[in-house]
Amino acid sequence: MTGAYLLPIRTAALIFPAPALLMFVPTAIVLYRRHGVMTRWRVLSLYGGLYYALSAFCMTIVPLPKSSVDVCKAYPAFAHPQLTPGVAFSDIWKEAHHHVTLSALILHNSAFWQTVFNLILLLPLGVFVRIHFRRGLAAATAAGFAGSLFFELTQYTGLWGLYECPYRLFAVDDLIANTAGAAIGWAIAGPPARALPELNTLDDRALAPLAAGKVPFGRRLVALLLDVTGVVLLTPVIAVVGGFVLGAETGLLAPPAALGLWFVLIPWLTGATPGKHVLLLRLVTPEGGRPSPARLALRTLVTSPLLLLAYLGGCAVLTLTAGVLLAGSAKPSMLIDIADRAAEVAYPLAADPTYGLVLLLPPALCLALIGIYVRAIRRHPEGLGPHEILSGIRNHALPHTRARTSPEAPEPTEPQTPVAVADGSRAGG
Repeated sequence: MTGAYLLPIRTAALIFPAPALLMFVPTAIVLYRRHGVMTRWRVLSLYGGLYYALSAFCMTIVPLPKSSVDVCKAYPAFAHPQLTPGVAFSDIWKEAHHHVTLSALILHNSAFWQTVFNLILLLPLGVFVRIHFRRGLAAATAAGFAGSLFFELTQYTGLWGLYECPYRLFAVDDLIANTAGAAIGWAIAGPPARALPELNTLDDRALAPLAAGKVPFGRRLVALLLDVTGVVLLTPVIAVVGGFVLGAETGLLAPPAALGLWFVLIPWLTGATPGKHVLLLRLVTPEGGRPSPARLALRTLVTSPLLLLAYLGGCAVLTLTAGVLLAGSAKPSMLIDIADRAAEVAYPLAADPTYGLVLLLPPALCLALIGIYVRAIRRHPEGLGPHEILSGIRNHALPHTRARTSPEAPEPTEPQTPVAVADGSRAGG
C-alpha cells in the first residue's frame, strides 16, 4: 500500500521543476507589484503549495493505465459514479468480515486506510488557506470541496477525455472525506497560525531597509528579463519591416535599432522601459527628473556587453525551444534525432576533457563577467551599478498595491517628474 502512495509523490517531484521554472517570472511580477518585495518565506510558501498541489493531483491519477489496456473493459464498474453517501463505512465493515477487533477494523483494513488517506489528501490545503491566505473555515471548506470535485471529475472523465472510460471511481464519500480533511487542516493550523508572523509583517520587515529608495536587486533583474525578452521578440519584427522598406541589407541594423528603441526612446517618452513599467519601476535622475536621451544612451552603452550576452542567450533559448516544438509537432520521430545529435556532442565532451573545456570556456567567461557586474551592484551601498553611476540614472520604485499594509510600513514617495505617469501604471497603488 505504501508504494501506491510513494509513486505519485515521486512523479510529482519529477514534474515539479518544469512548472516551477515557468511560474518564476509571473510569480515574481505578482509579488513585486503587490508587496514590493519577494521574501524567501513567501516564495517558499507558494512553491510548497505548488508541490503539494502536484502531489495531490498525482495521487488521483497515478499510476496511469498503459496504452495497451482497454480501460472500458478493464474497469467496467467505474463507468457509473458512486453517489450514495456512507458506502465507505459499509466497505470498512465488509473488509473487517464483521469482526469487531482493532486489527480487523483498523490495522489491516484497507478500506479504513483509504478513507483516512482521503481525509489527509486535502488536509494541507486547509493549513495553507489559514497560514498563507489567512482565511476562515468557510474559505478552507469551499477550497477543499472545489479541489475534491476537480479530482473526482478528473477521474470520472478519464483524465478529461484522455481515456475513453474512467479508470478510477467517482465516489461521493471521497468528496465528503476530502472536504472534511481541508476543514480539519484549517482547525489544526490554528496554533501555528497564531505563533508564526504574518507574511505581510515579514514583507514590512524586508521593506524597512529599502525605505531610503534602494530597489531590491531581484525586482530589477526580473524587469531586465522582461526587457531582454521584448528586445529578442522585437528584433525580427524590425528586421522584416526594415527589409521591406529599406532593403534586406538593413537586417544587421535590427538588433541595435531594437536596443535603442527599447532602452532609450521608450524610457525617454514614458519614464521607464516596458519591463520596468510592469515591475512598477521608474528611471530617474538624482534630482528626480526624467532622464535625457543622452543619459539613457550612455546607460545603454555601458551595459551593452551584458545586454548583448543576454540577447544572444535569449535568442538561442527561443530558437531551440521553437525548433524542438516544431519538430515534435511536425514529426514526433524527429525528437529522437535531436536527442541523438545532442548525444553526439555530449559524448566527446565526456571522453575528452580538453575538448569540453575549450567549448565551455566562452560561456564560463560570460558567466564570470555577469557575476563580476552583479557583485559590484550588490556591494554598492545604494545598490547602484556602473551603468547607473556613470549615467546618473537610477531606479525608483512606485508604490505597490499593498503599500502601507501596517502602520510601521514607510510611506512610499514618488519623485517629481515633468510629465505625470498614467494611473494604470501604478497598479492601484
